[in-house]
Amino acid sequence: ITVNAKAIINAAGPWVKEVLNARLNQPSTDNVRLVKGSHIVVRRCYPGEHAFILQNDDRRVVFMIPYLNNYTLIGTTDVPVAKAPAIPKADADEIQYLCAAVNRYLEKPISPDAVLWSYAGVRPLYDDGSANPSAVTRDYTLRMDVDQNTAPVLSIFGGKITTYRKLAEHALEKLAPWFSDMKASWTDQEPLPGSELPSSHEMAEPWRSLPQPVLDTLASRHGTRINHVLKGIKSEADLGAHFGQNLYAREIDYMLDHEWAQTADDVLYRRSKVGPFMAKEQKAAVTKYIASRQAGN
Repeated sequence: ITVNAKAIINAAGPWVKEVLNARLNQPSTDNVRLVKGSHIVVRRCYPGEHAFILQNDDRRVVFMIPYLNNYTLIGTTDVPVAKAPAIPKADADEIQYLCAAVNRYLEKPISPDAVLWSYAGVRPLYDDGSANPSAVTRDYTLRMDVDQNTAPVLSIFGGKITTYRKLAEHALEKLAPWFSDMKASWTDQEPLPGSELPSSHEMAEPWRSLPQPVLDTLASRHGTRINHVLKGIKSEADLGAHFGQNLYAREIDYMLDHEWAQTADDVLYRRSKVGPFMAKEQKAAVTKYIASRQAGN
């Protein structure tokens, strides 16, 4: 079955019932609930590289995490929504909530005016009947429906990207009876691409002529895949146009060719995460460069 992921999130419960009950003849009472989580980024709130999980006075927890060397990432909220917006955004109440939550612990309080960037996402969580959005399970639920002499239907409700490997293994375990030659699970010992992390100095030994901040930045973004990003590079001039924040044309090319980036937002906010800290003119230059690449120029 091929489905539109956005349609699933927007329709949520009704879509589940329509597809499982009507189209697939699989009766199901399972639903998902949509919960928005928002985050804010401010200038570094404290020294050190440690993260904090803070108990808020509403019995929720809020985290503070060092972010891109000079900033602190603060999150998150739990706001139920009936329909996922095209572009989820952190609203003023959520930003105020996060500031108030961390100010109970910070020596120097922050205000909404200190927020440099905010972003939000909508989580489709398994509806376990909890009245409190924060209490809804973040775990996934698998449902296997099998009719005699028909192909099985495996439905996945909820889950998070942080547990995608475990989810995938559990899904294959459910399907194993229909695949007699399926091999045993193996991902628990397999590093993610680029995650075999020696120091940036060791990884970048062939490119000692490049500025150290550039090497450090590329190592932090790509890990050992820096070898692919810099293949054939002999000098800083070979990196092409510099757009700011140690982002060069060569790295953008790599993201477009190997990381499925298609837009400037993909490069600036989802791959490199430097967009919030670049000038408007710099971001416009990235957009223009990508458009030129896609036009074949």
